[in-house]
Formats: sequence, C-alpha cells, structure tokens
Amino acid sequence: MLGPGVVYLSSNAFLLSLPAVCTVAAARVLTATLDIAVPTWLVITLSVASLPLCTALSITLRSFKHRREAAALGARLPPISTPGKWPGNLDLLIQMQNHWKNGYPGDGLLDVLNEVGPVTNLRALWDDTIFTISPEHIKIILATDFNNYVKGEKFQYGMSAVLGTGVFNSDGDMWKFHRSMTRPFFSRDRISHFEIFDRHADVFIQLLKTRMSTGYAVDFQDLVGRFTMDSATEFLFGSCVNSLHESLPFPHNASSVTPASDSARTQVAITFSGAFNESMKSITNRVRIGWAWPLVEMWTDNTVEPMKVVSAYLDPIIHEAIEKKKLADSLRDKLEKADGEAEEGETLLDELLNLTSDPKVLKDETLNILLAGKDTTQWTTTVIVYFLAMYPKVNARLREEVLQHVGPSRRCTYDDIRDMKYLRAVINEAMRLFPSVPFNIRQSVNATTWPSPTPGEKPIYIPANTQLLYSVFMMHRRKELWGPDAEEFDPDRWLDERLKSTLLNDAFMFLPFNAGPRICLGQQFAYNEMSFILIRLLQNFSSFTLDAEAFLPEARPPPEWALCEGRKAWDRFRPKMHLTMYAQDGMWLKMTEAENQ
Repeated sequence: MLGPGVVYLSSNAFLLSLPAVCTVAAARVLTATLDIAVPTWLVITLSVASLPLCTALSITLRSFKHRREAAALGARLPPISTPGKWPGNLDLLIQMQNHWKNGYPGDGLLDVLNEVGPVTNLRALWDDTIFTISPEHIKIILATDFNNYVKGEKFQYGMSAVLGTGVFNSDGDMWKFHRSMTRPFFSRDRISHFEIFDRHADVFIQLLKTRMSTGYAVDFQDLVGRFTMDSATEFLFGSCVNSLHESLPFPHNASSVTPASDSARTQVAITFSGAFNESMKSITNRVRIGWAWPLVEMWTDNTVEPMKVVSAYLDPIIHEAIEKKKLADSLRDKLEKADGEAEEGETLLDELLNLTSDPKVLKDETLNILLAGKDTTQWTTTVIVYFLAMYPKVNARLREEVLQHVGPSRRCTYDDIRDMKYLRAVINEAMRLFPSVPFNIRQSVNATTWPSPTPGEKPIYIPANTQLLYSVFMMHRRKELWGPDAEEFDPDRWLDERLKSTLLNDAFMFLPFNAGPRICLGQQFAYNEMSFILIRLLQNFSSFTLDAEAFLPEARPPPEWALCEGRKAWDRFRPKMHLTMYAQDGMWLKMTEAENQ
C-alpha cells in the first residue's frame, strides 16, 4: 500500500510539474520561432523557480481577491497576529505542534487572541484558518447559517481512514442518512433503561474496593473508560468487549506487585481500546497540520495498524449481525414499525440493519457512535471525580444529595437523576471547564460576513472554502462571558443568580454537546450514564484524594505552570487531547469506602 504522501504527490504530479513544463515549452518556442537561444542554466533555474513563483502569485491574487470582496461587502479581513519568521509561518506551526504535544490546551492560541481579539486568521502554510471563541460566531456556524458550514473535503479526507462516512464525518444527504439511522434509537424509554449500567457498575465498584484494599491508587480514567467501553459496546452492538474483566494497572511506584495474567479474551479488550485511541490521535494530528499532513505520513499511513485491530473486533460482530438478519428475514416477514422506534431488546446495530446491510456503512456508523458513547463520557466522569477530590466540600454536598434522593444502596431511576439539581450542576460545571470535545472545525461553502466582536467596527469577511476553527474549551473560560471567576470550579453558578447573566442570556455560551442540527443525539444518554456511575460511586465511597506520587513524573504539571494564571496553575494533572480530551498517563486516585457500606 502506498503511503499518503506518495499518493498525494502522485495525484498532484501534473499540477506540480505544470509550471516547469510550461517554462521548458516557452524556451523551446522562443528558440523555434524567434531563433532566441535560451541558455540551459537559465531554463533549469526558471523551471525550478517556476513552482514557488506561481504559488506566490496565486497567494497574492487570492489575497487581493479577498480584499476586494471584503470591501464590496463593507467588511474587513480577519485580524492576523504577528507573523512568523519562516515562510508560510512554518515556525509558528511548529511551535503550535509543540504546544499541542507538551503544553496546556489553548497554549499559543491564547497569546494570539490576547493580541488581536476573539477572532483571528491563524494563516499557516499560506492557508487561511479562521479561529473564533465568540458565541455569536459559533451560533452562526452551528445554527443560524448551518447550511453554509460543512465538515468539508479537507477534514473528511484526513478522517475517513477511521470515521469513514459516518455521522461525524459527512455532509449533506449522507449526513442526513446517518442521522436518521441513529435518531430513533435514542428515545427516552431506551436511554432511561439502566440494566446495562447497573450490571457493569457492580463489577466497576468491586474492582475499586479490591484495589483500595491494597493501599494503592487506581487509574480512574482507565477504569471508567472500561465501564463506558463495556456499556457502549453492549448497548450499541449487543456484544460486550468485557474490558472490566482484565487486570488493572498499578501505579509506577507500586512495589512487590505481581500483575495478574490476562486471558486471550481480555487481551482483545486491551488491544482494541488502545488501538482505537491511537487511531484517534493520528487523525487529529492530520487536522492540526492541515493540507500538508500527507507529506508527514509520506510512506506509511499511521492509521493502518491500529485500524487492523479495531476491524478485527468489529468486522466479525457486523458480519454475524448481517447473517442473523438474513436468516430472520428468510423465516418470516419483518414486521413494519409504525412509529419508527427501535424494538424492545434490539441494539443500535440491529436497528441499523433494518435500514442497510452494507458492512462499510454499518462499520462507519458504529465507530462514530462508539467515539461519542465511550470517549466523551469517560473524560467527563474522570474530570468530575478529579474535581470531587480537589473540592471536598463539593463532594460532601453532592454525596448528601445522593443519600437524600437515592439512599446508600438503592439503584437510581431516571426520575431520581432528574430531581438531583446539584448533581446536574456539578456535571455542567465540569463540562464547562473541561468539555470533552475542546476544539472543532468547519469549512465555509460561500463567502459571507460575521458581526464584529468589537462594537462599531466593520463586520469580518469570511471567504468561501475556508477552514473555520472554534473552541468551546476556550469560550467556556472567557471572563468577559462568565465573570472574573470563569476559571473557578463552582457548581453553584448553575443554581444562583449568575445563571441569568450567563447561560440564560446566551445559550451558545455553553456547548458541551454541540448545538443546532448537529447537536449530540446521545446527550441525555450521556447525562444518564454519568449520573448513574457517579451515584454508585458516592453510595460506596465517602471521599476521593489525588495521589500525586502515583503519576509518572512526565504526567505531572511542570513547575513553570505554577507561575501562570487560572486553571493551568491550579490543576494537578496534564490535560491532553485528540478529538476528545484525556489525562496524560491516567488519573490516579485513592478513595475512602463509605461507613454505611
């Protein structure tokens, strides 16, 4: 298989060689028609220089066109920060890559926005990428002018190796098709069924108690990821990966510990989860690099090996489901559903099979839903328990609410979760400070304008076919929107008078589940799952503490972060991100078992 870089250069070989070919042809024409001998050295020099010269001319003409179109619309171009020292701002792109790899989310970008305001043109490798953290602009992208903003071919090309044409990587009719396939499954009757959660939560709690009895910390991010993986795979596919049945990792400072040997079955869970995460990192890096990402993967597609592992797990499940469906259809006529809802007992995969038997479509959609159903809930639950460890008073108050509404052992219901206002406030506050999808991207279809974030200034011109990056992570922390305590973890802001001046004033200030036509269909499912496992935790454990020594040295915040402001100085772990957020090398916690247990 040819590498992405080779394919990219091969497919563009004609365009890349055209300037040099034209140069040589012009020299020959001059010689043949006007008898002007052009020296060979000059032909070679001009041939080599022709591509960068044509590229520079194209960039100049495009910039001129944008200026004219902006002026015709009575608008201005997006502000650009101080340019880099290398051509195409390559040095700034390298710096940004380093920030993404080693820094805190938003590093580098925050400096740019402090310089030019809440919207800017990042302009990397001569390509426009307009970045905004303005709720007014994000509302336009996601809702009021939805049809003018798509995922776009550039994004889809990089993501297709993993997400295919699924709901998160498609536009137009294909997106509507995938959306219509999954919408009926997420009805209230189905998402409020907690049997699956309860069964896996029993194993989850027992693993925690067993680990606490050893005196060592547990990687809570890893453990809750297994819970969400097992719940998601059983809920969506009817086939559980059983990751909770594998042995848990011990912290690096554990001594005299002999890890349990895992069975072949649990090894599948280990490799599947790891490969899925690795594929996410690869495609996210493509978005960060932009159009030039194939050149970074010149000889090898970085998604191939991890996707072999993912496919080895998913393909047999999909094949078996297709064969079962064929057998059922041959024995009886399928009853038509009058209401379009999923039948009781069916999985999402069963529901999808009612609409298509194409293995690729089924695989694309299940991978997309798995990403939404596993990684996002894993991260939010992890960071909530981190905050409970860092804010004991919040933990005590939340536990009191759990015991008051549910008690120390009863299984919670949908109505219990609905009535627990402080629980919802804690979840919302965690998602505000650490939304699971911190950055997102779209592409404009037609040229348009955005209102200026500064009153009295001209609107901002948005060219057609331009990448548009926005960050709810950074928007959720803006002091202009959320007040001077924007970076404080304070669940009461969702219950007191501050709610009126923030969310009730502009709903697009808080977007952990996206908004508009692409709003997350599984929003209530996620709230239910997170609420369920948090309630079970607080029924069984009275307090949580962060074990700093259990973190690998490279996973601890570097000393210089303490000199910064806000959460970057306060947080005691290193937040990282691919498409979704995670804690580098885990979240190591200790827990105190509740006396009532």
